[in-house]
Amino acid sequence: MAAAPAAAGSGAGRGRRAAATVAAWGGWGGRPRPGNILLQLRQGQLTGRGLVRAVQFTETFLTERDKQSKWSGIPQLLLKLYATSHLHSDFIECQNILKEISPLLSMEAMAFVTEERKLTQETTYPNTYIFDLFGGVDLLVEILMRPTISIRGQKLKISDEMSKDCLSILYNTCVCTEGVTKRLAEKNDFVIFLFTLMTSKKTFLQTATLIEDILGVKKEMIRLDEVPNLSSLVSNFDQQQLANFCRILAVTISEMDTGNDDKHTLLAKNAQQKKSLSLGPSAAEINQAALLSIPGFVERLCKLATRKVSESTGTASFLQELEEWYTWLDNALVLDALMRVANEESEHSQGASEENGLPHTSARTQLPQSMKIMHEIMYKLEVLYVLCVLLMGRQRNQVHRMIAEFKLIPGLNNLFDKLIWRKHSASALVLHGHNQNCDCSPDITLKIQFLRLLQSFSDHHENKYLLLNNQELNELSAISLKANIPEVEAVLNTDRSLVCDGKRGLLTRLLQVMKKEPAESSFRFWQARAVESFLRGTTSYADQMFLLKRGLLEHILYCIVDSECKSRDVLQSYFDLLGELMKFNVDAFKRFNKYINTDAKFQVFLKQINSSLVDSNMLVRCVTLSLDRFENQVDMKVAEVLSECRLLAYISQVPTQMSFLFRLINIIHVQTLTQENVSCLNTSLVILMLARRKERLPLYLRLLQRMEHSKKYPGFLLNNFHNLLRFWQQHYLHKDKDSTCLENSSCISFSYWKETVSILLNPDRQSPSALVSYIEEPYMDIDRDFTEE
Repeated sequence: MAAAPAAAGSGAGRGRRAAATVAAWGGWGGRPRPGNILLQLRQGQLTGRGLVRAVQFTETFLTERDKQSKWSGIPQLLLKLYATSHLHSDFIECQNILKEISPLLSMEAMAFVTEERKLTQETTYPNTYIFDLFGGVDLLVEILMRPTISIRGQKLKISDEMSKDCLSILYNTCVCTEGVTKRLAEKNDFVIFLFTLMTSKKTFLQTATLIEDILGVKKEMIRLDEVPNLSSLVSNFDQQQLANFCRILAVTISEMDTGNDDKHTLLAKNAQQKKSLSLGPSAAEINQAALLSIPGFVERLCKLATRKVSESTGTASFLQELEEWYTWLDNALVLDALMRVANEESEHSQGASEENGLPHTSARTQLPQSMKIMHEIMYKLEVLYVLCVLLMGRQRNQVHRMIAEFKLIPGLNNLFDKLIWRKHSASALVLHGHNQNCDCSPDITLKIQFLRLLQSFSDHHENKYLLLNNQELNELSAISLKANIPEVEAVLNTDRSLVCDGKRGLLTRLLQVMKKEPAESSFRFWQARAVESFLRGTTSYADQMFLLKRGLLEHILYCIVDSECKSRDVLQSYFDLLGELMKFNVDAFKRFNKYINTDAKFQVFLKQINSSLVDSNMLVRCVTLSLDRFENQVDMKVAEVLSECRLLAYISQVPTQMSFLFRLINIIHVQTLTQENVSCLNTSLVILMLARRKERLPLYLRLLQRMEHSKKYPGFLLNNFHNLLRFWQQHYLHKDKDSTCLENSSCISFSYWKETVSILLNPDRQSPSALVSYIEEPYMDIDRDFTEE
């Protein structure tokens, strides 16, 4: 059938529709070519020209084509929706059409996320794909944003129920159809507008879930200071809403990760830092500042993080939220798991009631305790993450002060046994497609998030003593008194009204579960990091003894030697912790020698150290520093340890030190330096600084030269070391770098660090302490440019 020209006066709209229809049919007299319409719609979607919406077709044509292609009547419904959603519409008919569309998409989306994709496989083109292709997504965005339009000074309004339907359909389409979420993320005005829909409790959960998905794929981080009335919006959230809002905040306050490993090198980070300085604060930093300016924000987070299950939302409101979750696919899976737990407990309680002759109460009115606990765990996950990020941000001291004031630490201490480190029940919640030991399990994720928070809270901050109770603080004072050393000033300054209460503080509780952790547990790494952060900073004898008295050293050695731990991450965290625990502490070395009491055990220990110096170099550094201090002390107890300790005797040998030094320099290069392995460079510098103190620096450099020649690669090591030291100067002498970490970890002034590096980089080939004096002219390669633009 050839197309007739549009009649005069028929109207431009009708003419365009006729032309579009002809184009869609392929312009020939036969049946329409399969997929041709969808292909043209897809092309129009990409280019913004040609066929882009259902309104460009006649209803008759769409109905006939639907019979062949099984589009479930979606294009016709979109045609009606377009006609009933104009600016002057009362939207009643519009809402009825949305009610027809919604189930067509929700069942498909549910099948999609549960991987039961039989429904989606029955048709070539899923309903959500057809809905998007015929312009449904763009139309719903327009409908939702109608309240931003004013007619004669009055803003249009749509009902919460209608907004809810639009959000539900949009979310289901995002879940099933690739590219929809990214397209929505590009509509910045729409993303900002979505925040305003969270003012209504009826649409809050749907809006929050859609925003979370959109922000997860958005290339540029949204700025919260662009959200209208942000402070008022957040302040009016109830605690339940605030906890869910933290899921969105997690995306907006964390620095965006490019996913490229090269970007994690120190070279790239330094280059990015220089760029950031010229651009000003990042979006994440601006968002953190915006949140901290909201009155009572941190206080409310602390209350959410520390409230007990009995204080959480009532049964009625909780069940209402669960019912709403059912329309949101990822949360619906959680609901399925929760309801399974509910049924198990309900059956159990019903059986008990029948035995006792008691009436049975419905599970809908008598909420199972395990469901309440899991609900609270999922809230706390998000809240602890936000607090952790804020603790690591630019306003760290401000956040620290508020967290202490609002008693986050004692509150978490009170929840430790019953919620945070509770025993798994037989019916513990497991998400769809996962198991109880999976890191995605809410129980496990909560534990890891809790440990990360403790690590951030304790790291180089005097508030770390809030992890103890009053009795434990008194114990620290008694340790200092017995050792005849001054009390730590931070202990004296600790506000006793803000510390943990009960028989044990949070640090002690952590040590107890740490010692009981199975060998293969993924928690070992995080536990060791959290405890190590308590010891970081200026070495405190009292802190070390507090932990030594609780058997920590023996536990670490058991894990390294007797269990022969294989995990590199766990080994690194244990070596780092062992180094901080033993540094300059004679009692710790005595305990070490008592535990490693045979040559066989010592050889296993050395094998673990030598298997990866990137993991163990911090321990090597601490033992080397301790040896240097002990050798300069006149004390019988120290002399005894020096004569008996296998580890000190091993490190004291020059061949051992040279072996470590050679390998430490050889395993790193400027282009591969990261925050993780830069410690190898600093450990090699510690060995050479101590040699310089003893006027043996030329000897060590000469031995490195000999080792180079023995490997048949003259110059390769010293050239590399020269480049590394040049980078060290660029990195550590930058005005925004904090040098106190190097000073505190080594008890060597930063000026001595700088002097030693300058001496080694001296260009005078006549200097006996300059690296260039030991690199033969033909092999000299010290001016390589390693900077990144």
